Amino acid sequence: MEGAVIAVVIAAVLVLLVLRSGMRVVNQVERGVVFRWGKALPGYRQPGITFLIPFADRMRKVNTQVMTMPVPTQEGITKDNVSVKVDAVVYFRVTDPARAAIEVQDYVFAVGQVAQSSLRSIIGKSDLDDLLTDRERLHEGLALMIDSPAAGWGVHIDRVEIKDVQLPESLKRSMSRQAEAERERRARVITADGEFQAAQQLANASRIMSDSPEAMQLRLLQTVVEVAAEKNSTLVMPFPVELLRYFDRATKRIDADLENLDKPAEPTSTKTPMTAAMEALTKIATEALPPAEETPALSPEHPATDAS
Repeated sequence: MEGAVIAVVIAAVLVLLVLRSGMRVVNQVERGVVFRWGKALPGYRQPGITFLIPFADRMRKVNTQVMTMPVPTQEGITKDNVSVKVDAVVYFRVTDPARAAIEVQDYVFAVGQVAQSSLRSIIGKSDLDDLLTDRERLHEGLALMIDSPAAGWGVHIDRVEIKDVQLPESLKRSMSRQAEAERERRARVITADGEFQAAQQLANASRIMSDSPEAMQLRLLQTVVEVAAEKNSTLVMPFPVELLRYFDRATKRIDADLENLDKPAEPTSTKTPMTAAMEALTKIATEALPPAEETPALSPEHPATDAS
């Protein structure tokens, strides 16, 4: 009886050991691909506890998280013959664990090699301006080039991004001079355009003031007010503007009369040039001076009062 109990205990222990050797734990971020006698079983084991047949099954765990793989710096020559160094980063994940475990020996290494060759290829097909400014299109092209072979391995490329583009020092200096010249050109164009607009406005203002002398006088008074606002300035106005206008009109009339004097005198006229000039000056002075107030004449009905 005791021998039977011992045999049962030993058998139970052996069963537990067998079960323990065949028990596996699959993490949440993993999937298990089971090979039975070297042949892959259809499907894959989900996260949790799974049991394998001892000595017959072997399980390979495949990580399904998004993996980040930096692409080493690749040196190449662009389409416009510029030598550059470019590095990138690839984001990918496993979508089919069975194919990732069967179709390729090491899918991480394979994706890295494809990314390097695709990066060198995209450098040779692109211009330098595209590498510096149109990176979104290059990212899409790189992702498509890498995803084509990776799809057969059960790997999906989420995103590819170019991190840095290293340029030669001589090219950096040339680009700096080009950018400086472009900024200088824009500054000169803006300044010239401002001068042109200011000249147009000044021309319009001068035409308005020439048509209306009162506007010029109002502008002069406004300028006087602006200058007088300064406490440390002194404004001296020796004579009014109207006096200047009087002399201007008188000068024009004298010039016109002198031109008339230069003409040959008519035969019926007996005036000498000196007499004609004096009469012209007298006429101009009479017209320029204001008329004097007339004194009322004394009528016989109102005799003058004797002052004494």
